[in-house]
Amino acid sequence: MAIKAVLFDLDDTLLWDERSVKEAFRATCEYAQRATGLDPVDLEEAVRREARALYESYETFAFTKQIGINPFEGLWANFTGGVQEQFRKLQQLAPDYRRESWTRGLHSLNVDDAALGQQLAEMFPAERRSRPIVYEETFRVLDHLKGNFKLLLLTNGSPDLQQEKLDGVPLLSGYFDHIIISGTYGQGKPSLGIFQHALELLGIEPTEGVMVGDKLTTDILGSNGIGMKSVWLNRHGVVRNDEIVPSYEISHLEQLDEIIKG
Repeated sequence: MAIKAVLFDLDDTLLWDERSVKEAFRATCEYAQRATGLDPVDLEEAVRREARALYESYETFAFTKQIGINPFEGLWANFTGGVQEQFRKLQQLAPDYRRESWTRGLHSLNVDDAALGQQLAEMFPAERRSRPIVYEETFRVLDHLKGNFKLLLLTNGSPDLQQEKLDGVPLLSGYFDHIIISGTYGQGKPSLGIFQHALELLGIEPTEGVMVGDKLTTDILGSNGIGMKSVWLNRHGVVRNDEIVPSYEISHLEQLDEIIKG
């Protein structure tokens, strides 16, 4: 059956979130280096480690896994959106989480400076917000598809944070007929429910759509589960096992054209 709709993931598929986060860490940790002499790479590793451990210790962790919100998004998210009570808990936790992640990261490298930890916790969100980075081919691909296929954006995350990412690249939202954010829907990829919701919005059968994303465990697993073709965007040449097998694998978004035409 001919493809009528293309579903896209957002982070590290259309937006280069990984680079945005990496550059924000580098800028923040280089500031800390000037204050403490610490190696920025060592501090980034320490903060990532402490943030992950702290994030997983909260009662909200199961919810964030279900929605698809990672620990490093928590380092700059405000969690003001979403109707579920868990978002209000995250909103309350966020300031302490940011401060403790940075303060504990410093402490693990033998720097006991809570005031600097607070300063870095405030700096990192500002640095991340100043870096809305789009892959160079994103708009070329969307320009090519728009008008020929229905387009839907299917992204995991907190409603306010994902919307903020979209607002940072104002032209992006206009390409899509529908935008689904997991925190608004109440389930995240790879839940079959959120994929079924996408199909209903598009008015298509599973065989009439294709899902494009960079994560096997969310984008590919979910689309495979509902019987939709899946395209794994493997930009970094990751070697996969056979637990989750995409219909297609590409290393650059512009390779999508041949798959859809085929």
